[in-house]
Amino acid sequence: MQGYCVKCRAKREIRNPRSITMKNGKPATQGVCPVCGTKMFRIGKS
Repeated sequence: MQGYCVKCRAKREIRNPRSITMKNGKPATQGVCPVCGTKMFRIGKS
């Protein structure tokens, strides 16, 4: 799954993706950028 890395300013493949539920009840995916190690986040069903 791809997400946008804010630090690299590019779309990258999310490493170690895991499905989470946000406070408002919507699904999202959270993981780590493979290049810089920053936390990545993608809203929507995984």
